[in-house]
Amino acid sequence: MIKKIPVNLLEPGMYVSDFNAGWLHHPFTFNSLMISSEDDVARVLAAGIRELFIDTERGRDVGDGAPTAQEAAAETGQQIEQMAMTARPLTPEPRVSLAEEMNRARLAFGEAVKIIRNLMEDARLGRQVEVVTAKPSIEKIVASVMRNSSAMMTMRRLKSLDDYTFLHSVGVCTMLASFAKVVDMEINSIHDIVLGGLIHDIGKMRVAQAVLNKPARLNEEELRHIKSHVVLGSDLMHQLPGIPVLAMQPLELHHERYDGSGYPKGLKGDEIPSVGRMAAIVDVYDAITSNRVYRKGISPALAVQKLFEWSQHHFDPEMTKVFLKSVGIYPIGTLVRLESGRLGVVVEQSETHLLTPVVRVMYDGRRQHYIAPEDVDLSRPVGSGGGDRIVSFESAEKMGIDISRFLQ
Repeated sequence: MIKKIPVNLLEPGMYVSDFNAGWLHHPFTFNSLMISSEDDVARVLAAGIRELFIDTERGRDVGDGAPTAQEAAAETGQQIEQMAMTARPLTPEPRVSLAEEMNRARLAFGEAVKIIRNLMEDARLGRQVEVVTAKPSIEKIVASVMRNSSAMMTMRRLKSLDDYTFLHSVGVCTMLASFAKVVDMEINSIHDIVLGGLIHDIGKMRVAQAVLNKPARLNEEELRHIKSHVVLGSDLMHQLPGIPVLAMQPLELHHERYDGSGYPKGLKGDEIPSVGRMAAIVDVYDAITSNRVYRKGISPALAVQKLFEWSQHHFDPEMTKVFLKSVGIYPIGTLVRLESGRLGVVVEQSETHLLTPVVRVMYDGRRQHYIAPEDVDLSRPVGSGGGDRIVSFESAEKMGIDISRFLQ
């Protein structure tokens, strides 16, 4: 049986089935481990892990009261749904249609990928990094998000496996734009933090490329080396004139953690400026939902649950709730099962409520065959394009459904 326990209950003889830290570069070769000694326990504690899962059939059990993995997931899901139901309704805003915005979002996203590729290549080769060249691209991304953020969020979900570092940088900057929009930041500040999101990992071009591109989990020495990218990136940017203060915060603070377990400074709580707390959340969300050479990304809805769960320790709990408003409880690209038995992909967030997105229905789950795609707005009543309800999210990989086919 798989159980979830706080790390202080971990003892030698227990078998860790999941360190529950998909965002964390922990120092263990695999994501499962037989705890053989108190030294193993100390290493888990030192990694900043707060809760994990044990397999009681492969190792020692824990005392009464520890929930099973299913019970823990169900409780988290209920807490998120309760949060969504009690949250203040979103304020509808004038916006262009998703179909109208998609092409502009596609062009802006592609342009940003080219820009960050060039900036990072210059950083790697020791050439002058001309950050000013990113300004027009940043303005296009922010403008697209302001018109209809769902278009840029769709482009995020269509990322390929190739060139993760560049695509992750653009994914982070687009989500920071959406996050800042919900926070209601002033437009010039949004431009600055989106620039910060684009360059937040530029220091990785100054670490050993063999470590950066290693198609497996890093060992402890490699982990220490890769962590230096924050300071290296900060030093590089401080040599350039005119970099806005707000643009430096995503770069310098995206690995700080609310409980003080992050790096490079180990800042805690409100010692971390709000933009840094935002960047930490966005960086992890994009990382765990992205496919890597050595690991498949998880479902966007599962990532929402994980972030909500980890916000008990690692992320600002209130800021995490605001982030969930920006991406939705069922983010774009989530495969959902409806009460009618049909399955569909979330293609657009509701203008008014977190639990009623627009779903592109395309599969009959009862008869198990594809059907003609149809967009269903769950915020509308029966007879006007709505009238259904999400009952769960599903694994597209397990069901053999290519989500990207239905997001184009």
